[in-house]
Amino acid sequence: QVQLVESGGGLVQPGGTLRLSCAASGNIFEIYAMGWYRQAPGKQRELVAAITGGANTNYADSVKGRFTISRDNAKNTVYLQMNSLEPEDTAVYYCYANLRTIQGKFNLWGQGTQVTVSS
Repeated sequence: QVQLVESGGGLVQPGGTLRLSCAASGNIFEIYAMGWYRQAPGKQRELVAAITGGANTNYADSVKGRFTISRDNAKNTVYLQMNSLEPEDTAVYYCYANLRTIQGKFNLWGQGTQVTVSS
């Protein structure tokens, strides 16, 4: 069973920091891109940040300079360091991985982790 398990969400005050982690497990042949989306109440899911196998990164304009995505290929894990958090960052954050297993190449999603920024 291939799965993504997220951790690190929670409640934080404006200006605070959080670090999200997402670990892929199972019989995985290769992981290509990994990243994070988020969905706030009443809004569409949006890309937050992505990182390729070669460590090229892409960020939403709203998080540039505040969030940093990284990955540990040996651990099949992607991280999202979130600094200077704002109330507008409040959302459910979903991890994804584009990967290849014996079933072929496909996108896998995590279960989501809540991030709430509030005083």
